Amino acid sequence: MTPAAIPLPPHSLLAQLAEQRGAFADAYTLHLPRAVTLAEFVEAFYTTRLFKVERVLLALLGKPSSDAMARALARGEGERLAVWTVEARRPDELLMHEDSGATRSWFKVEAGGGATTLWFGSAVVPRRRGPGGEARFSAVFHALLGFHRWYSRALLKAAARKLG
Repeated sequence: MTPAAIPLPPHSLLAQLAEQRGAFADAYTLHLPRAVTLAEFVEAFYTTRLFKVERVLLALLGKPSSDAMARALARGEGERLAVWTVEARRPDELLMHEDSGATRSWFKVEAGGGATTLWFGSAVVPRRRGPGGEARFSAVFHALLGFHRWYSRALLKAAARKLG
């Protein structure tokens, strides 16, 4: 079970954000042979052992979260988890922004025939623009891009594993 990098669905919340804001965006998918709701996916994602490492680090920075908060967020009963706040929600999609507004996390489920495709993606909104208005990303962004891609795949795989 290896997540695949795939183009964003054109009308998705993440694709719309990338187009409107000139953001870098990427997405990964995994196929599960059972039906999974968006709430199940989001809860599984934010409660994996891998993501809990990130939650611990954020708690040390004064941004705590819990499994109960993740569950409430997933079910639409909460709007925030650590540094993330709901930006937009559809029945099959969730777009979160982190406190600085520079990055987004995106979740989507596509169900059919008793199976589900899980989507996880991210966006980075450029802080600078070139003379022609083109997005300019920092050296730090470029240096961390390989790690970001690995970590995104690892998070999606961990959530899928937790979902069985």
